[in-house]
Amino acid sequence: MKLWEKNVQMTDEIEKFTVGHDRELDLFLAPFDILGSMAHITMLEEIGLLKSSELTVLLQELKEIYKKCELKEFVIEEGIEDVHSQVELMLTRKLGDIGKKIHSGRSRNDQVLVDLKLYTRSEIRTIVEDTKRLFDTLQKQSRKYQDVLLPGYTHLQVAMPSSFGLWFGAYAEGLVDDLRMLEAAYRTCNRNPLGSAAGYGSSFPLKRARTTELLGFDGMNYNVVYAQMGRGKMERTVAFAIAGIAGTISKLAFDACLYNSQNFNFIKLPGECTTGSSIMPHKKNPDVFELTRAKCNKLQALPQTIMMIANNLPSGYFRDLQLIKEVFIPAFEELKDCLLMATYIMDKIKVRKDIVEDSRYDLMFSVEEVNRLVLEGVPFRDAYKKVGLEIEAGHFTPNREIEHTHEGSTGKPCQDEVDVLMDDILQKFHFEQVERAEKTLLGR
Repeated sequence: MKLWEKNVQMTDEIEKFTVGHDRELDLFLAPFDILGSMAHITMLEEIGLLKSSELTVLLQELKEIYKKCELKEFVIEEGIEDVHSQVELMLTRKLGDIGKKIHSGRSRNDQVLVDLKLYTRSEIRTIVEDTKRLFDTLQKQSRKYQDVLLPGYTHLQVAMPSSFGLWFGAYAEGLVDDLRMLEAAYRTCNRNPLGSAAGYGSSFPLKRARTTELLGFDGMNYNVVYAQMGRGKMERTVAFAIAGIAGTISKLAFDACLYNSQNFNFIKLPGECTTGSSIMPHKKNPDVFELTRAKCNKLQALPQTIMMIANNLPSGYFRDLQLIKEVFIPAFEELKDCLLMATYIMDKIKVRKDIVEDSRYDLMFSVEEVNRLVLEGVPFRDAYKKVGLEIEAGHFTPNREIEHTHEGSTGKPCQDEVDVLMDDILQKFHFEQVERAEKTLLGR
């Protein structure tokens, strides 16, 4: 069944090529297609295109189909083109001609637009929750190991004293900025395109503000042409935010692999997160974080992939946009897997507490000695030269007692302040607005 089909049927080869992976990917969109339809027909009844009795039975049946989605029992049958066709088919089987009325005033174009937006904002909420769990774990470890010193590096050369409090905390604060970008992407996503039809509106007196309210959107894409132009743009914007989180996790994974190696020996990864060698019995390879790094690097290419599909299209709908689903929808699951693994490993990681006792790290305390001399009244350049000459002569003796007191330093990592930043960002998403709207639609 094809919503557009009349007298001419396409060949099996053409159908396979044009449908692609849409049927499999549309299963992710099914519950959101139903929510969109419920909002749309509620509005249709209010403008007189549906009778009250018709709305009642349609809503009741759509709720039953929604339950099938929740139970993972919803399927797109063989020969059915997409989720929109399947839902309409199920309604007409049960309700007859009444089921055919749900499409009045909309196109598959704005239908898939609203499906993708509802799906994306749901996935963003899960990403936010998973990111917050990783953030909390990093903050916990930052506080636990706040006073354990760790060599800091520039150019991969031993530089100055750092700490595990700073190392864990740096990635936690990085996630705050990542969620700032995701919150901006969420604002772009959470605008209603329904009612734009094929991109040029409808002669029906649609109440777009009503479907906006029913679906819990912040507002609507007002211009119907822009609503259609937003397909691809929304996905690319969200993909940039996903890439930001992925970039933070990738760097964390690389650090952990490096610090876990025998040459550094700063940390020990959980044994269950490492694998062995088929020839070397001593090996414990950090495979989980290596794969995490690779998956996150792949996710960082996602915005460019979407851009290359959509960037040379004029206004209006084109079938090219269908392919974006194939790279966009799977990205959420991949990022969630990486967040889960990073949280698990960071929670169970073992930290070595005597690292800086090793003489190879003596010189990272040289700046501390320069600063001590300056505090005693020695000009900085003279103090720098004096310590430098001691190092060259092999006479430098480090003082491993350091005292950094400014904000964000080893002595004051500011975890509480970073917690406040995170809480502020989380409140801006207003997920409760969406939750209320969906519960009302479903009568829960």
